[in-house]
Amino acid sequence: MTPGSNIPLSAARVTVDVAAPVRLDVSGLLLTADGKVRSDDDFIFYNQPSGPGVTYRSGGGSAPDAIIVDTAALPPGIEKIVVTASPDAAGQTFQGIEPTATIRNADDSSVLATFTPPQLGSETALVIVEIYQRNGQWKARAVGQGYANGLAGIATDFGVTVEEPTAAAPPQPVTPPPAPVQPPAPPVTAPAAPPAAPATPPPPAPGAGKINLDKGRVSLQKNQTVSLIKGGRPLLSSVKMGLGWEPAYRGKDIDLDASVIAYGPQRNHIDSCYFGKLQIVGGAIRHSGDNLTGEGGGDDEVITVDLGRLPQEVTGLVFTVNSFSGQKFTEVAKAYCRLLDGTTGEELVRFDLTSAEPQTGVMMAKLIRQFSGEWDMTAMGDFVKSRTVRGMVKPAAQAL
Repeated sequence: MTPGSNIPLSAARVTVDVAAPVRLDVSGLLLTADGKVRSDDDFIFYNQPSGPGVTYRSGGGSAPDAIIVDTAALPPGIEKIVVTASPDAAGQTFQGIEPTATIRNADDSSVLATFTPPQLGSETALVIVEIYQRNGQWKARAVGQGYANGLAGIATDFGVTVEEPTAAAPPQPVTPPPAPVQPPAPPVTAPAAPPAAPATPPPPAPGAGKINLDKGRVSLQKNQTVSLIKGGRPLLSSVKMGLGWEPAYRGKDIDLDASVIAYGPQRNHIDSCYFGKLQIVGGAIRHSGDNLTGEGGGDDEVITVDLGRLPQEVTGLVFTVNSFSGQKFTEVAKAYCRLLDGTTGEELVRFDLTSAEPQTGVMMAKLIRQFSGEWDMTAMGDFVKSRTVRGMVKPAAQAL
């Protein structure tokens, strides 16, 4: 998703987790039509983890914190849930930290959308996404609004009472300045640090935020993102996405088709590159041709992307694999995708598909152009019932 974009929610219960290279505190606020909480009870965070229809879930330090929203259980009059994030370390800003919010179906953990706010700096807290109701339909919107005065600034904005912390000495009267520059301190109910992780923390969620290529080759987990920069600068102008697979359990030859779908900033479909259309967008994206068996080592099909020649209107690429013959991915072994330096052939990023579903299509990975110009790659591994790339266009757009 891009700032300001929205998607309809296909699930009544959704989870929003926010991952980053550092520990984040994530919270949620229940808002009425006037954009305010009804009371402080509508502020859901680690010290007040549940409210009507909204629950906070700790990652225990090994996984992202999350807010779970059950739209069917929200009380009347609540029209919006905002999900916020702030670095756990006191005074730390989002400079150099790119948080990624992932919106999932809370019942099966399937990914509905992801959002990484661009160009963050001195912000110490962030409204990252909102779940809201419009004309009877619940939707999710990417926000990315930063606050330089921390979580207290967000809380005050939405009507939460923020008090001075309790001091050891008797409190002295405080006269609020007419135009405060600094925000009030956090509420007395909020501890300075989150509680210790439980004795048995929940298992880590797939993916753990965004990384880069500074330390060399990266092996991604499902939903994890890598920024294609090294030493603070974009690394590549031309890349190759190699996709490979083998028949499972010495099964018969399997004919899978690798494709890439190009999208614009509004998730609008621009074109698809596959065995029947080997070049798109002026030759900036090229397909190696069809592999009919999947036998043999190495990449079965390769798609070359000249990032430097891509039109500015192309902001997202989703790489897919389909079984035109109708064989399911439970009949496929060792499916993977890997990103190569288009000039040297060096392998930079790899994602191995470690699970399979009895479906005929899978979204393997996506490349997203950031506002700053660099590209991010996210491992997907999401299965779809579709034998051709044509049937992948809509679900892939929803996954951007």
